[in-house]
Amino acid sequence: MADLPTQARVVIIGGGVVGCSVAYHLTKLGWKDVVLLERKQLTSGTTWHAAGLIGQLRASSNMTKLARYSAELYMGLEAETGVATGMRQVGSVSVALTGERLEELYRNAAMARAFGVPVEELSPAEVKERYQHINLDGVTGGVWLPTDGQADPANIALALAKGARQRGAVVKERIKVTGIAKQGRRVTGVDWISDDGSEQGHIACEMIVNCAGMWGHQVGRMAGINVPLQACEHFYIVSEPIQGLTQMPVLRVPDECAYYKEDAGKMMLGAFEPKSKPWGMDGIPDTFEFDQLPEDFDHFEPILEAAVNRMPMLGSAGIHTFFNGPESFTPDDAYHLGLAPEMDNVWVAAGFNSIGIQSAGGAGHALSQWMDSGEKPFDLGDVDIARMQPFQGNKRYLVERSTETLGLLYADHFPYRQKATSRGVRRTPFHEHLKANGAVFGELAGWERANWYARPDQEREYRYSWRRQNFFDNVAEEHKAIRTGLGMYDMSSFGKIRVEGPDATAYLNHIAGGQFDVPVGRIVYTQFLNVNGGIEADVTVTRLSETAYLVVTPAATRYADQTRMMRLVGDFRVVITDVTAGEGVLAVMGPKARELMARVSPNDFSNDVNPFGTAQEIELGMGLARVHRVTYVGELGWEIYVSSDMAGHAFETLFEAGQDLGMKLCGMHVMDCCRIEKAFRHFGHDITPEDHVLEAGLGFAVKTDKPDFIGRDAVLRKKDEGLKTRMVQFRLTDPEPLLYHNEPLLRDGQIVGYLSSGAYGHHLGSAIGMGYVPCEGESAADVLASTYEIDVMGTRVRAEASLAPMYDPKSERVKV
Repeated sequence: MADLPTQARVVIIGGGVVGCSVAYHLTKLGWKDVVLLERKQLTSGTTWHAAGLIGQLRASSNMTKLARYSAELYMGLEAETGVATGMRQVGSVSVALTGERLEELYRNAAMARAFGVPVEELSPAEVKERYQHINLDGVTGGVWLPTDGQADPANIALALAKGARQRGAVVKERIKVTGIAKQGRRVTGVDWISDDGSEQGHIACEMIVNCAGMWGHQVGRMAGINVPLQACEHFYIVSEPIQGLTQMPVLRVPDECAYYKEDAGKMMLGAFEPKSKPWGMDGIPDTFEFDQLPEDFDHFEPILEAAVNRMPMLGSAGIHTFFNGPESFTPDDAYHLGLAPEMDNVWVAAGFNSIGIQSAGGAGHALSQWMDSGEKPFDLGDVDIARMQPFQGNKRYLVERSTETLGLLYADHFPYRQKATSRGVRRTPFHEHLKANGAVFGELAGWERANWYARPDQEREYRYSWRRQNFFDNVAEEHKAIRTGLGMYDMSSFGKIRVEGPDATAYLNHIAGGQFDVPVGRIVYTQFLNVNGGIEADVTVTRLSETAYLVVTPAATRYADQTRMMRLVGDFRVVITDVTAGEGVLAVMGPKARELMARVSPNDFSNDVNPFGTAQEIELGMGLARVHRVTYVGELGWEIYVSSDMAGHAFETLFEAGQDLGMKLCGMHVMDCCRIEKAFRHFGHDITPEDHVLEAGLGFAVKTDKPDFIGRDAVLRKKDEGLKTRMVQFRLTDPEPLLYHNEPLLRDGQIVGYLSSGAYGHHLGSAIGMGYVPCEGESAADVLASTYEIDVMGTRVRAEASLAPMYDPKSERVKV
């Protein structure tokens, strides 16, 4: 007998390690009526054949925090549940075979220090001391992470399931969810059938969690949500027992796409090959349970050939197991966590890109807290499923992208690296014009964006490096044009959300910190805050009419921001519409911008008629446009909004008129370089949901004299309590090193944090960084009185610090 309840608070779909972790953590928070349904047996999808590597250093502070939590949780699970997890802190060694890879590893080591993860840089000889069996041919160095570990994946999941059961969860195997009942934007229950077809039923529930792994896309469709992921074949071999082989650290050789793990006297060799093999494009067989896929030795052979040279013992050891099992991968190699944008009570934890074991503990912990409180426990933007665009659920897109994403896990993680597959899906109205003039495109949220412009005699592609890349001088020229003359760039990809209705003003005053009862044509820069005063979105809002506003937000967060806005509508009489594709946007920036505008339009662009922070409708060439006098690069300029049908004409008119003014087409890279000189914050890096708006230095954009807006109480509290951290801008005194983000920040010789963002300030002549400095009980003068250094690849570089923008601190250039 299935013996299932007919009602539950939450139904978790999927009994892999992630589903078991969510059940475990919800019950740990005291939740009752938690039901987990597994179609076959627990762990029978991907978990059972995972390698069980428990790395702790991830690409951001919060992802590292989650991975460290996983390791700590697994260390104590056996004592709690009696189920052995096999968790051992054996450490890990990662080695480089090139200078570029060594720089990546050493930058990662510096980042580890900032995140509090023990780490040690290794010379080739020290690599050999840590891992005696390695052949050092070509090894340039490495890093040692002593607290990394390995564990038994299936037993971790079973221990989590037992812990959940002990606190009252119902965990049922061989129960398949066949349908999900919905009413509006909410699910109301799930239909189920037993594996043998003898029983079926329905569980009414308040919410569901999609932890279905490879089946997550399919289960998502049943629930009315988009979960972009694709299964791929994943290979490893296990040797015969090797005499004398004892416990060893995990070894990673990413330049050979390989990792090595000792287990019970045998050696496992796993691969993340550059071009992977998608699987299950026509659906995963309904009978799939602890299954293996057919061997493909030809596909694996190049990895094995390099491995026999790197690990000579493999040359004489026989192969005990050649394993090929499927795992799911997402379009950006980050897993999916959080509340699905399309529904108001459907949660997701799926698509773990071969790091499900090391991530499951932390992901379950974070998601359960989010579900319990209704607010993210900290910034989860890296993995929040709301980052995914609707089109990314397209099967053809997913299959093509997945051929690349598996291999990218071990590829060089160069700054500005672009995906090569599934490109060209979203193009702005100016795409062909930009392409004809030398644009080199990058991709963000599916949008093809001109990142920089190649000279006529220059190849139009990236040559990646951790040092100055091949576009460095191009961006310097674009930067000079914006600072001294005239630059034009395409901003069409930025999100444009129209808010319209009789309550539009009241609604915006409730969800955002700014004051929106302003004249028509006024532009308000502000933030959407959460109840803690953290920043959920960084936007400009233009009043178009008495009842209509345009919210402009970053391209990557448009969908997430619009989803948040829609969930906050309540009883307000407003309509919210994405109009991003309806208008192209060209930014003309620089000291000659007003002269250009006078050439293309009879309208008045003086400070009297069109001061900074205002918009007006204009004639442009033979067409019409709307111009917003704002800037993200710190110069006089206008953002020109033109309907898509007139976009080509607008570009040609502006481009032709700007030729004898020295106009230069510019890309997204230079926008970042200019904005960091002006200390403008970058959402997702410098400002996130866990960064308080006052500590971010954006209190000027919050109007606390208006009542009852989200976050108001938290802002007032912070004013009373005082700041604990301050956002500070830094400039390296050495012009050579480059900054990206996460470099350790040292104050008077001690690590106090890390850079939230970094870029090269071509006008200021050095790399510029932004970062938060602890300052509790200190004045601004106290903060600036210290000596600051930035750790760049293990070398401490002196840095000047400033609380005011280093470029044009009084914003005189933008208001001229």
